[in-house]
Amino acid sequence: MMAAIGTGNIRPGTVTASLGTSGTIFACAPQPVIDPQGEIAAFCDSADHWMPLLCTMNVTVATEAFRNLFGWDHDRMNKEISDVPAGADGLIFLPYLQGERTPNLPEGCGVLHGMNTSNLTPAHMARAAMEGVTLGMAYGLRRMESLGLKPSEIRLTGGGSKSPAWRQILADIFGYPVVTMQSAEGAALGAAIQALAAATPNESLEKLSDRCAPIAQGSRLEPRTTFDYTNLLETQNKLRQKIFKS
Repeated sequence: MMAAIGTGNIRPGTVTASLGTSGTIFACAPQPVIDPQGEIAAFCDSADHWMPLLCTMNVTVATEAFRNLFGWDHDRMNKEISDVPAGADGLIFLPYLQGERTPNLPEGCGVLHGMNTSNLTPAHMARAAMEGVTLGMAYGLRRMESLGLKPSEIRLTGGGSKSPAWRQILADIFGYPVVTMQSAEGAALGAAIQALAAATPNESLEKLSDRCAPIAQGSRLEPRTTFDYTNLLETQNKLRQKIFKS
């Protein structure tokens, strides 16, 4: 709820993706968004709206595991990933290192699929990990779309949003423009904005959020269509269903 305020996600139509240890995608809606499959949660926000939300358990927990495995700093990881083509030359990662919440795989585990002599490199594995967790979030985003939510852009927050390579991957896989905020710590900023709204009742929360949580100038990235991530998402889903029967 605080991250929604801190990313200006307090008007219907706005969507935020938070890239932390776990990952969330959440929107602002004027009425409840009910998922009969139970994959999208029908939460309320802090501004008297509804906040349909997807949550996955494996985001930076997976990318950091590979970064630490290879002993890279974040700049090195960004460079290595950027040097590998989209799709990691056929290497696919199922990122369920801690089981998974969406899709519901409490006994799931991580899987590297499609290894060969060309793609069995640290850079390919790191790229596959970053794509794998993003595809996992895209699974939930497609579910949200099926329930009527269509973002015009996606606002990014959390530690993972600091990665230039990841931001472009997010735009490409999600299929929507992405932007970052001036502050990557949307939840902490949102809490401060809500406290300010309580202390200044003559100011609306919407106006305070607009003023205190601006989008970073020049941060907008458009999705590229040079690689078919839709097909890769379908492949990941089929692989998951085959391995985990779910």
